[in-house]
Amino acid sequence: MPHLPFFHSILRAVASRWPLVLYAATWTLLLTMTVAVAAFSPEMAFVTAISPSSAFSKSCAGEGFVRIPLEYPREAMCFPAHMVRRSGLDFFVPTVFAALVVAGSALVVRSLALGVGGGGG
Repeated sequence: MPHLPFFHSILRAVASRWPLVLYAATWTLLLTMTVAVAAFSPEMAFVTAISPSSAFSKSCAGEGFVRIPLEYPREAMCFPAHMVRRSGLDFFVPTVFAALVVAGSALVVRSLALGVGGGGG
């Protein structure tokens, strides 16, 4: 096992900086959860509003139609149900967006020297 000393040195470095690692992990988790809630809340609200069991979607004229809300309050259009369905991108796009926002916010925190041992002074 020729790589064992390399891993041992990495473990020793991480153990010596355990408070910093814990601090970074805590902020990363907090940022990730915040972005996840912000990214998935509008999608969940939209899916709930157009679900067949929703009172909002039941106001369409006929069976087999789905009511889609528009930008303005109390305005909507009815579409045939076969035109409104889940896409493979419905999970992928918000997840990538959340990852980009977390990475961007981590870079902002780093650039502002808000971390432990960050700015001089």
